[in-house]
Amino acid sequence: MRLKKLIRSILVLGGVVFFAACGQQDSGTDTNQPESTRKMVARLQKIVDSIDPKTNIYANVERLAYFQSLKKPLSRDKKILLEARIAQEMLYAGYNLQAVQRFEKLDKMFARNPFFYPPRLVTAVKDLLAISWLRLAEQENCIERHSTESCLLPIQGKGIHEVRRGAEGAIKVYEEILTRNPRDLNSIWLLNIAYMTLGQHPDGVPEQWRIPAEVFASDYDIKRFIDHAPELGIDTKGLAGGSVMDDFDNDGFLDIMVSSWGPRDQMHYYRNNGDGTFTERTEEAGLLGLTGGLNMIHADYNNDGFADVFVLRGAWLGKDGRQPNSLLRNNGDGTFTDVTEEAGLLSFHPTQTAAWGDFDNDGLLDLFIGNETVGNFEWENLNLGGEALSTKANPCELYRNNGDGTFTNIAGQAGVAFIGFVKGVAAGDFNNDGWLDIYLSRLDGANVLFENKGRDASGMITFENVAARAGVEEPNESFPTWFFDYDNDGWLDIFVSGYSASTGDIAADYLGLPTKGEKPRLYRNRGDGTFEDVTGKMKLDKILYTMGCNYGDLDNDGWLDFYVGTGDPDYRALMPNRMFRNAEGNVFQDVTTSGGFGHVQKGHGVAFGDLDNDGDQDVYAVIGGALSGDVFQNAFFVNPGHGNRWITIRLQGVRSNRAAIGARLRVRVLENGRERDIHVVAGSGGSFGSSSLQQEIGLGEAERILELEILWPGSGERQIFRDLPVDQCIRIVEGEPKFELIPMQSFSVSAAQ
Repeated sequence: MRLKKLIRSILVLGGVVFFAACGQQDSGTDTNQPESTRKMVARLQKIVDSIDPKTNIYANVERLAYFQSLKKPLSRDKKILLEARIAQEMLYAGYNLQAVQRFEKLDKMFARNPFFYPPRLVTAVKDLLAISWLRLAEQENCIERHSTESCLLPIQGKGIHEVRRGAEGAIKVYEEILTRNPRDLNSIWLLNIAYMTLGQHPDGVPEQWRIPAEVFASDYDIKRFIDHAPELGIDTKGLAGGSVMDDFDNDGFLDIMVSSWGPRDQMHYYRNNGDGTFTERTEEAGLLGLTGGLNMIHADYNNDGFADVFVLRGAWLGKDGRQPNSLLRNNGDGTFTDVTEEAGLLSFHPTQTAAWGDFDNDGLLDLFIGNETVGNFEWENLNLGGEALSTKANPCELYRNNGDGTFTNIAGQAGVAFIGFVKGVAAGDFNNDGWLDIYLSRLDGANVLFENKGRDASGMITFENVAARAGVEEPNESFPTWFFDYDNDGWLDIFVSGYSASTGDIAADYLGLPTKGEKPRLYRNRGDGTFEDVTGKMKLDKILYTMGCNYGDLDNDGWLDFYVGTGDPDYRALMPNRMFRNAEGNVFQDVTTSGGFGHVQKGHGVAFGDLDNDGDQDVYAVIGGALSGDVFQNAFFVNPGHGNRWITIRLQGVRSNRAAIGARLRVRVLENGRERDIHVVAGSGGSFGSSSLQQEIGLGEAERILELEILWPGSGERQIFRDLPVDQCIRIVEGEPKFELIPMQSFSVSAAQ
């Protein structure tokens, strides 16, 4: 029932279905692409060609044309409903002024005969009129007159709107709504946002509906991270999508790859020139026509020394989401080839989440894909080879790397062909037994912790769901997740964020009022196979409503922080993306406003990485919603620096996988006369966004590194290095007794403009 309520809340806005089409960017084609890439481009084009506006609730532009083409009904009531539907489709297609005009006409008609029309319809139209005005304000200011302060909560400075009609129109309607319903927290929240855009918050907001400015204050001053994406030309405007930050051409500088989930939306590849500028190389890289993808994760699956990318498609779309994922092989010459089919990874299930890991410890990276199934299935009892199942359910997949460029799905034999509404996948060795485990977050029930039991008598790896015993099944409606060692005790902890809330819940949470929204969970690993829920203790018992999410070390203090991208398809879900600083493992501090991270637009793929080679981590965030008109520019937050020490380590596996994903690092430092350990696991981070695979480790105020211990994945080899340099980059090759010092050419992003 909880899932049905969530889906109903997503699909219905005031009684009117409001989903629309995604993406309006037509991709090109490249006749010089390899045949396998062209085949995938053709498959993706068929998805576009097969869009049915009568059934596809995301095909907003097509749906608008469809409803406008219908013959006007003779019935007055049906005629009004059609007018409302056309107005709503205009709004979600991005035709905001036209939507305002149509909703105003309906609103005035209702006002003349207030008792003649259904109250639910009257309320829905009023609500849609208000958000149409507010979306017009965003379009005319935050998008068309974009600045690095646009839509940053609290809105101020260059974020104040120059074109005022949208916000003023929204304020008028929201105050009408609140006059009738003074406790409508959704409208109270959006009213305050509208006043902010005019520079009139808090004093200009009527006192009875005012949200005090102090509720947005940060717990700690992390220093301002400036968004330099517009200056660098990497502020891709699009919808929800994924982000990858890594050195794809091995020139020593981290590059960026981004996607947008609309079926027509071209993915983009930006090469870091190493001088504070970027060049788009999408066409040259052979990526034209590769569209869509709500998320991406990367790894070196073939151990050739170049990072490859896996693109995930079809999430949230149910049976319409039976779309192919893409494995993009990095050819090492600046180009990528789609090798999905020849690699044995071509399947058709709705998904946006997966994890790379060497689950069978053979030195080759395997791939677990979490697929989405809506409905009640007893997954343990299903015949996974049955035709009936293939039309109803989408089992999770575990692809074993065969070592020859191909993969074999062993999910059924390994006991992980789980069926559920899976939204997040994380891989980590939670019990330190040398075998990589899997955590699944779900939108439809208890989360899953698959303990890797190693090989059975036949040589097959097997898994057991131990989530109940471990105490990590909540929240029941959850989304992004990851393993990380937040308290530096050598045991991997689990973060999993909730995904059930409303804009009103966000307002209530800021105001200290009771809420019904689902809160995240932070599970501390006790080291005995069980976890302690420390969410409240760590001050994370907040409504986060998270989609994109990842972690890193913002201030190089040796404690892992994290960033959450928030929202849902509803245009009213204007809630700040948030950043949390780890205060020495004792508490997480909200540093959203002090750092300038609080975008109220929808947050998706998040990647941490040292993009300017200055020793601290920057943050790239994909920003944009699901509806075709809910586009926004991506952001690149440049780290201002905090004066702490650091080391960057580039690991190269030999018996282990080449990128050393899953390697455990323990750095012992001497800091202020005392020794302490910093624990890191090599990987791309959380389940929505893909961070750099080089190990960028903050050392706090360390005077020196006493010892570095590496436990290599797969091989289990343990190496120890002593007296390493600080504020340097080094390369370590598995099995070699000495490290190599790698010169890093740093540059200033702002100085290059």
